[in-house]
Amino acid sequence: MNAVERKHFKVIACNVLRRETYLCAARSPHVTDIVMLPQGLHDQPDLLRETLQREIASPLQPHRRPRADMFETIPLDAERPYDAVLLVYALCSNGAAGLKAGACPLVIPRAHDCMTLLLGSAERYRTYFERHPGTYWYSSGWLETCPMPGKLRYEQTLAYYRKTYGEDNAQYLMEVEADWYRNYRRAAYIDWHFPHAEAEKTFTRQCADELKWEYDELAGDASLMQRLMDGAWSDKEFLVLQPGEVSDADPAKDCILKRREL
Repeated sequence: MNAVERKHFKVIACNVLRRETYLCAARSPHVTDIVMLPQGLHDQPDLLRETLQREIASPLQPHRRPRADMFETIPLDAERPYDAVLLVYALCSNGAAGLKAGACPLVIPRAHDCMTLLLGSAERYRTYFERHPGTYWYSSGWLETCPMPGKLRYEQTLAYYRKTYGEDNAQYLMEVEADWYRNYRRAAYIDWHFPHAEAEKTFTRQCADELKWEYDELAGDASLMQRLMDGAWSDKEFLVLQPGEVSDADPAKDCILKRREL
């Protein structure tokens, strides 16, 4: 691929998807600069929106390194302005609604949450959810960045509550958390075949046993995230905002995100 065909993308991703993001970026023919944001911002949608907007609006001309005069005329893809900003995010509790494209197009997957990105399509996610309501999802990124339901999380949470709120309040808070767990009855691990996957499957199965949940494994599918990184943005799967356009939630339709009407 020559320099004219190759694109330069800024990729803004959630840390829970870092392994998958770097894998797909490495396979892409385009040049990508990746910014990772902390896991958990979706718990505060306004903060997620503000953080994403700040990254989207950050300067689009990367810092140019000093170089010898003899190399000044050689065009480098990684040192020219971005052709687009790509979000490795979904709607994420409406945190991706209300985002404004800056000086270049902004591309966002049309999805409810990151499970669509891990499973490869909104249709596959929806089909599984309809057949198996009450599923709690486990993946490499979630296991690495968040205490997942199970005995270990219970013990860590109880210790924190005891230290922070005292014994009586701690027991009450754990009872509230136990009520939340009753909404689930299945632990499903999404396998992207990373080197440590077998150990993560074993841990997820153990968590399911401790919670008396069913256990399942699903093969991960990189195709949706790969199309994002490759610039293959169909209107069905991706919202592409031109400079100045704003995203909006469209929960009544499968597309999830839409362009805000003026």
